[in-house]
Amino acid sequence: MKKSIFLCIIVGFFAGIVSGFFSSGGGLIILPFYLLMLKLDDVKARATTIFCILFITLTSALFYLKEAHIDFNLALKCGVGGIIGSIIGSKLLNVINSKILNVMLACFLVYAGIRMIWF
Repeated sequence: MKKSIFLCIIVGFFAGIVSGFFSSGGGLIILPFYLLMLKLDDVKARATTIFCILFITLTSALFYLKEAHIDFNLALKCGVGGIIGSIIGSKLLNVINSKILNVMLACFLVYAGIRMIWF
């Protein structure tokens, strides 16, 4: 159990660094850890990852706020869409097959990686 706690802290640490650097991506470290190393079921792993990201994101946002790097008008508009999307996504998580979710995630990551390289 002690090793598991230490490992979770280390994974959270790296997820926080990735999130701070790239304003995203912490979940891409935490989710595979939960699925592959801790053997959580898909829904619990994804839900727990989202909850962890809350703390990572709030911490990063406070530092960005301190440096006045936040466009509040834009953030509020995107936030409204994000709330609606989160509600729908959370509901769909319980009905979509986990293999399909994993394929969707992989496709998204490949697409995002290609876009970052070429554009």
